[in-house]
Amino acid sequence: MNAPPFNSGFSLIEVMVAILILGVALAGLTHGITTALDSSKESELQTTAALFAAGKIETLRAEGGLENGDTDGDCGAGLEMYHWKQTISDAGIDGLHDVDVVIERAQDNQEIYELKTLLFEAPANSTANEAGTAKASQSKSRSTGQ
Repeated sequence: MNAPPFNSGFSLIEVMVAILILGVALAGLTHGITTALDSSKESELQTTAALFAAGKIETLRAEGGLENGDTDGDCGAGLEMYHWKQTISDAGIDGLHDVDVVIERAQDNQEIYELKTLLFEAPANSTANEAGTAKASQSKSRSTGQ
């Protein structure tokens, strides 16, 4: 009594199909990880640029003395890959300024982030006029005894 021989094992075609499926899965996984890392780096660039632009506007607000014009510069130590441009212009109302801060890549001047806002600073001549008017009305009250 001889039992018929059974082929127990994988054929060449089955092995090749398994390797193909494994290769496609690894390629997809590699692409997914690469995309996630690129997105993470881009997010870091955007966040840093947004924080720097907000800082420039807060510096303008704190220092005062807004003057219309364009300025630009490097972002300083540790941020060599960034370059900023700032534009201040009149917004059409006395004392109101339109401020635009653009952060670019220093290598190729590609815009990374832009922040626009309005800043108000009381005009110097209107402050002097208001102070003069207040003093004049105080003088009148004193002289008339009111």
